[in-house]
Amino acid sequence: MRLLISGASGLLGLNVALEACGEHEVYGVVHRHRLHQAPFNVLQCDLSDDTARRQLLEQISPDWVIHCAALADLEVCEANPPLAKKLNSDLPAKLAEDVSKGGARLLHISTDAVFDGKRGDYTEDDVPHPLSVYAQTKLAGEQAVLAIDPKALVVRVNFYGWSLSGKRSLAEFFFNNLRAGKETLGFRDVFFCPLLANDLARILLTMLRLELSGVYHVVSPQSISKYQFGVELARAFNFDEKLIRPSSVSEAGLRAARSPNMTLSVAKLQKVFPQPLPDIHTGLQHFVALYREGYPERLRSMNPENLREP
Repeated sequence: MRLLISGASGLLGLNVALEACGEHEVYGVVHRHRLHQAPFNVLQCDLSDDTARRQLLEQISPDWVIHCAALADLEVCEANPPLAKKLNSDLPAKLAEDVSKGGARLLHISTDAVFDGKRGDYTEDDVPHPLSVYAQTKLAGEQAVLAIDPKALVVRVNFYGWSLSGKRSLAEFFFNNLRAGKETLGFRDVFFCPLLANDLARILLTMLRLELSGVYHVVSPQSISKYQFGVELARAFNFDEKLIRPSSVSEAGLRAARSPNMTLSVAKLQKVFPQPLPDIHTGLQHFVALYREGYPERLRSMNPENLREP
């Protein structure tokens, strides 16, 4: 397959591109953050530019477009709703229109945050109730995509992993602080179902081969609090778990509202997926294995910012 992946320097986009490039023809689209010597084709484009986007799609003629790019910083979205709408709602709608006209398929990445988290274990049939500007604009984006292109595949996810900067995911936050011996906070009152980005990427690629469409929840089949996730990560790396202090969202002084229970049901996906989805322990063991294999250093070598260091 010929894959066009947006947000290819981001946490998910980069890991999807790296997992895919061994078997598929991969074109990774970046905007401001370039990549150095990536093992896939890298293209720089502002996808919000209508002319540039359409020319790119015509030039590559992909089989699938995997849209990972988004404004994912909840605090920035809260401070700048127009920008969040432009990137999280308007751009996916434009992509859906252009991709469907060109005969390709679209996989759009959404979020578990579309639910208010009052009860958890949400299915794809449950009515979303987003609390933050980020979640509201992401929900508007997925709704626009499916209204324009009913054959599109929309996946609601929650993931962690190794990133280009080494500072993009919750797992990296815990890893960096614990390795440095620093006390850090972990929310006891926020529950989620995190998947390792590499595992998520492999699941998404299988979903493409299955030619699925519509909305699917693609998360771990297990839930965990963010505090306990940090504890499990500490144990996986043999760090001092006592450095993690249990806290609550209300103590953090965050501007954007967080859903307390973001657990999603994956029953719909498991009915059609050929293998069991990886649980949290399996994901963390894979995260540790990637570290020991030098995967974070491999990613950092693709970051042009590191080339400027003396």
